[in-house]
Amino acid sequence: MIMAIYPKLILEALEKVRYPGNGKNLVEAEMVDDNIRIDGNKVSFSLIFEKPTDPFIRSVVKSAEAAIHMYVGKEVEIEGNISVVSRQAARPEVGKFLPQVKNVIAVSSGKGGVGKSTVSANLAIALARLGYKVGLLDADIFGPSIPKMFSVEDERPYSENIDGRDLIQPIEKFGVKILSIGFFVDPEQAILWRGSMASNALKQLIADANWGELDYFLIDLPPGTSDIHLTIVQCLALTGALVVTTPQEVSLAAAIKGVNMFINEKVAVPILGLVENMAWFTPAELPNNKYYIFGKEGGKRMAEAYNIPLIGQIPLVQSICESGDEGVPIAMKADSPDGQAFIQLAGKLVENTDRRNAELPETKIVGTAK
Repeated sequence: MIMAIYPKLILEALEKVRYPGNGKNLVEAEMVDDNIRIDGNKVSFSLIFEKPTDPFIRSVVKSAEAAIHMYVGKEVEIEGNISVVSRQAARPEVGKFLPQVKNVIAVSSGKGGVGKSTVSANLAIALARLGYKVGLLDADIFGPSIPKMFSVEDERPYSENIDGRDLIQPIEKFGVKILSIGFFVDPEQAILWRGSMASNALKQLIADANWGELDYFLIDLPPGTSDIHLTIVQCLALTGALVVTTPQEVSLAAAIKGVNMFINEKVAVPILGLVENMAWFTPAELPNNKYYIFGKEGGKRMAEAYNIPLIGQIPLVQSICESGDEGVPIAMKADSPDGQAFIQLAGKLVENTDRRNAELPETKIVGTAK
């Protein structure tokens, strides 16, 4: 037999446990629910955390169990009797992210340097100019460039409590809602994160943000294939993917890997189109001339070989590069030939997305039953 157990003894034991987040003990931090239940040797109560995703939950529960055994008695039945509640509503389950988004489209490239982010930024703006509600997520965790292209590098998104959850408010520019890890890190410092850390950060930008109602949610993926790509297909049912390449053979070879990643039977994401960027060079003083400095129609040949639509050929012109560097993507100049190229690209993407939705079943999240 052990001594009689009273709620005060339990609270005194929990005063010996500190919460790592602020250094306060559990009682001082008001993390112990008032309803401490005692039935003989069995003790049960709840610990209150701010968020359901608190990284210290497991360690704090274990420390609370150990403190009760040490300061109240080893015979106390406490293991498994401490429940966890949070002041903030739980994040939606995987498969229920972005409930108000109609189409989720990944913009991918097999390798870096092909202008994927330039295409993503201009495509997002072009869709907005066509009247659609658009969101753009910069998922290139280790090399974010979207804030620079929209000239919002100095913006710092804030959170707002909506229906019991603290949600990040995306930055809005040119009619596009934008989020990027670039808003939360020093742009001059390298991000030295393991894959799991990058994946968790990406999930926060998707599930813990107030994206609201969107017609198109574009995801600017990192080049190649990585943990980030796997995270995306494991938490979102992609409507389809857009693959960006240049006419160069080395770029095409990498793009083929990207296509195969999406159409793999375990992933099964439809390819909505191939975009051939830097298709030709046109100097400003000779607007009718085309110089195929990276090869001619490599993207067209690849599209035909893999039976995927070539929905855009974007020329290599100085104005596209300069506009991105200045923070005003060329799609904002819809009356220019270069701006029109992206407006037309957006129109073809809408057409292909509508056809895909009419003819194909909804994509399954990787890891769920087919």
